[in-house]
Amino acid sequence: MAYFYIALAFLLAYLLGSIPSSVWVGKWFYGLDVRNEGSGNAGATNTIRVLGLKAGIPVLLFDVFKAWLAVSLANWFTYDGFSQNQEVIYRILLGASAVIGHVYPVFAGFRGGKGVASLVGVVIALYPAVFLIILGCFIAVMVFTRTVSLASIISSIVFPVVVIFVFAETRVPLIILAIAVAVFVPYTHRENIKRLLKGTEKKFDFGRNKITK
Repeated sequence: MAYFYIALAFLLAYLLGSIPSSVWVGKWFYGLDVRNEGSGNAGATNTIRVLGLKAGIPVLLFDVFKAWLAVSLANWFTYDGFSQNQEVIYRILLGASAVIGHVYPVFAGFRGGKGVASLVGVVIALYPAVFLIILGCFIAVMVFTRTVSLASIISSIVFPVVVIFVFAETRVPLIILAIAVAVFVPYTHRENIKRLLKGTEKKFDFGRNKITK
């Protein structure tokens, strides 16, 4: 029976991640699919690009929250036989299920976002203290470059450095996850990296509340 509840937790985590907040907000309140506009990505950044902060901020917060909640499912769907390491791995896999759901959402034809906001939710759940440093890094890069993709990429690369060398994390699963994040985020931003190298990546205009060239 315990394995049934664990399997159910993974299913719920994936379904939580699959809630396509950007797609639904765009269709329900603006009559358009954000995946057909801007960068074509179903994430908070493209929502801000297409619809502005009024739509994008709620989408961002929800995408972070759904992944945090997915990791927190371990508090209700647990197994007493787990060792400490197994418990950590279980939470990581629940978070990964939510991220997969965000990237390949069953509720939106498996066309989702890049998973960065959902990864933030996982990081908050697993590394709350580290998150504050990474958030500071993201904000600093954003202020100086006004480029969301670059801020995301640099923050993801800094993440394992902070986990390993600043907080001296010794739990192998969490170290592996931190390194995986540093690989995953740049990988999902391959096209952004090409545009960054060409100098054509769009920048965030704080005055207009939208992303511009």
